[in-house]
Amino acid sequence: MPTASPLLPDSLLLNGREFRYDDIKRYPADSPVDLNGYEARVLDFCRQWLNGAQEFGLRTSGSTGKPQLVTMRRRQLAASARRTGDYFGLGPGDRMLVCLNCEFVGGLMMLVRGLELNLHLTIVEPHADPLALLPVTARFDFASFVPLQLREVLAHHYASRLNQMKAVLVGGATVESSLEKEVQKLKVPVYLTYGMTETASHIALRRLNGPAATPFYQVLPGIHIDQDARGCLTVRADVTDDRLVTTNDRVRLVDSHEFEWLGRADFVINSGGVKVQAEKVEQVLEVALAELGLPHRAFVAGRPDARLGEQVTAFLEGAPLPETQAKKLLALLGERLERYERPRELLYVPQFRTTASGKLDRLSTVRSITPTPPS
Repeated sequence: MPTASPLLPDSLLLNGREFRYDDIKRYPADSPVDLNGYEARVLDFCRQWLNGAQEFGLRTSGSTGKPQLVTMRRRQLAASARRTGDYFGLGPGDRMLVCLNCEFVGGLMMLVRGLELNLHLTIVEPHADPLALLPVTARFDFASFVPLQLREVLAHHYASRLNQMKAVLVGGATVESSLEKEVQKLKVPVYLTYGMTETASHIALRRLNGPAATPFYQVLPGIHIDQDARGCLTVRADVTDDRLVTTNDRVRLVDSHEFEWLGRADFVINSGGVKVQAEKVEQVLEVALAELGLPHRAFVAGRPDARLGEQVTAFLEGAPLPETQAKKLLALLGERLERYERPRELLYVPQFRTTASGKLDRLSTVRSITPTPPS
């Protein structure tokens, strides 16, 4: 690994190989012939950015619908990168690990931050344990993980390497309570991100550990938020090109700078006229599964019901639970949830479906599976 230098970087590391920016500008003319597809796509984006391209096509993750191609202007991406750099004090000479999928906004914006802020970039292909791919001497000032990666990094005792960083971001999926508990052991500030493709990555952060930990997302400076008639968050800022972006995320506004995330409007279950937020039930379900020592992944969704309209249903991944464990699980949920929030059924799915970016695809899973009855 090159030693840290205050000089502006003139190259990046990609899967252990150094690529000079002058060569990347001429990509693919001056590039190795043995690049894999992911490396080629990363270098192609860097070529466009280094050569001053003004528009970029970004794919949405498709976690709540079909993936879409969103056109973003350079000034939006640059504004987002500078805002993150200012918030965390990132500047020339700092080192950043890029281990998210750069074909989606979370990983792509890590590239933009590096190129825009003159950071030293170390890029590795998405992997469950990205630090395992790097020399033990590799040190970084900033990194962003999905929850699966952060869990694996902590499981392999890399906490000391994280604690040398200025900050760690985690996002792209729900942070389970068990992972949030593990994060409390870290000294480095860990932030849960809130954002989407249309906002050029995160526009708000929630501190997960330390004395500044909070249940609320804090909006970054210069971001303007409000609510629509459904109670869903709206965003306007330079990162949206000063256009109003209306989300499907139900929130409770604390003030103009803080909000509590309640769940997706798409995942509200209308059961007997009572609106149940699926994510709230999932949090209770997750804790109950952990207490019973059951390693099943799970989510909650509505199923058609002739009397109620929709019934709250828990979907568990893997083999059916023995009857005694299923009864214990339902009993715990009955104690901790309101009447209309309690799952009326446990359905078992051999394997949950995921999107191209690795997120749980609830809608596809619910629509496509034939539930396996309990034994």
